Amino acid sequence: MINFLDLKAINLQYADELKAAFAKVLDSGWYILGEEVKAFEEEFAAYCGATHAVGVSNGLDALHLILRAYGIGQGDEVIVPANTYIATWLAVTYAGATPIPVEPCVDTFNIDPACIAEAITPRTRAILVVHLYGQPADMDPIMALAEKHDLKVIEDAAQAHGACYKGRRVGTLGHAAGFSFYPGKNLGALGDAGAVTTNDAKLADKVRVLANYGSRVKYHNEVSGFNCRLDELQAAFLRVKLQHLDQETVRRRDVAARYFTGLQGCDLMLPQVPAQIEAAWHLFVVRSTQRTVLQQALAERGIGTMIHYPVAPHLQPAYAWLGLNRGAFPLSERLHDQVLSLPMGPTLSNTEVEQVIAAVRAELT
Repeated sequence: MINFLDLKAINLQYADELKAAFAKVLDSGWYILGEEVKAFEEEFAAYCGATHAVGVSNGLDALHLILRAYGIGQGDEVIVPANTYIATWLAVTYAGATPIPVEPCVDTFNIDPACIAEAITPRTRAILVVHLYGQPADMDPIMALAEKHDLKVIEDAAQAHGACYKGRRVGTLGHAAGFSFYPGKNLGALGDAGAVTTNDAKLADKVRVLANYGSRVKYHNEVSGFNCRLDELQAAFLRVKLQHLDQETVRRRDVAARYFTGLQGCDLMLPQVPAQIEAAWHLFVVRSTQRTVLQQALAERGIGTMIHYPVAPHLQPAYAWLGLNRGAFPLSERLHDQVLSLPMGPTLSNTEVEQVIAAVRAELT
């Protein structure tokens, strides 16, 4: 059996370090907003090249808190990708604003700057960009649009830890970024966790206050806030795993390169990576008009796959109130009907990669 992602194998590599981190936190007697959180924030900010990082409870809260800190809410519009995980949209509606979806670029799956330009209205306050599957979006034209229209650009970097655009790591490409450290992410905790990165000191301070009940001094609440804190234990685990992130990214890139070489000539649409991009390869996503048949055939050979994502957000019952029926975003809908994620992870062996390639070729060539 080739697992789609073997989290147990990934974490067991660092078992001794993780157990030591656990023991350190246990022995400290301090479990919320302590030295481990502070140290991780400093280390992750430095890793991303950002001035500030604020640990929070998960990736959704990271995005939501950024929007709240910018004062974005009722009556405002936020441009979002039509093809993404629903958490991106949920952050917008959680803040009280309205998500305005736009189509992606057909080659990269990432949000299309030309479509963003067409969607801007007097009510637009921000552009929420997703670096989908670990590949950064084309940020220069997006930032130019934002400057022209006085908009904030927020990166949903939940899948792109360590990815680079023109030599700069995600997390510093917009005005602020939200990261998820869900266990399956490239930098994964052993539970839910997240962070906000930014070079804006005022924004970082507002996020920190909002995440801690609206308080910077215990029992003194400046605003109506939330309980969205990163806990000490997850911060300690993340500090361990951050040390190994770059080597894991190198392995992910090697796996992707092997897929590119081995799957040439198959009846598949392979992902495309522009020259200025260094992808983190959270996922290796192909497109197939025979997805159901291919997925079933791989399953019969003991190869795990997943679909990211089977239903576009505008077709989910949660967003029926937007009145966007099938056909509203035909490219996004086609992607959601065709995408298939092949096994990807830093513990995937070369032999396993070759077995995946052989199985795909047996079905599609």
